[in-house]
Amino acid sequence: MPIDLTQARTPALWRRLAAIVYDTFLLVALLVLAAALVVVPLGLGLGIEVDAHHPLFRFYLFGVVPMLFFCGFWIRGGQTLGMRAWRIRVVTAEGNPLTLGATLLRLVAAVLSWAVLGGGFLWSLVDREGLTWHDRLSGTRLVMLERPRKT
Repeated sequence: MPIDLTQARTPALWRRLAAIVYDTFLLVALLVLAAALVVVPLGLGLGIEVDAHHPLFRFYLFGVVPMLFFCGFWIRGGQTLGMRAWRIRVVTAEGNPLTLGATLLRLVAAVLSWAVLGGGFLWSLVDREGLTWHDRLSGTRLVMLERPRKT
């Protein structure tokens, strides 16, 4: 269901970073599990030595696992667990749910935002709409969700 962007607020940088900290803990746990799913069967069951420096193993851990994590959550409801905790949702520039293409583009652009020492995130402090580089590059944006009303 689309979000009315005329009423939506953009989350502050500190709130974005707080959600990233939450997600980092979860992603690290998933990376340990993903590594164990490869290392344990190969290393124990078959007696094969697993090379942690092998490019395919690294791509699996640092490419495939994060992609499945972020894209899966963003497509399925626009929120990772960290974003849910901080009441943030990612939507298209029109307020619609993300497509697979938009999630992949956002993820790649977010890596670029981090690659310049977080400059893509700091950009939100001077952007007139509070958007980061990866928001702009992917045609997406983060919006604050209302607090649930107590009944």
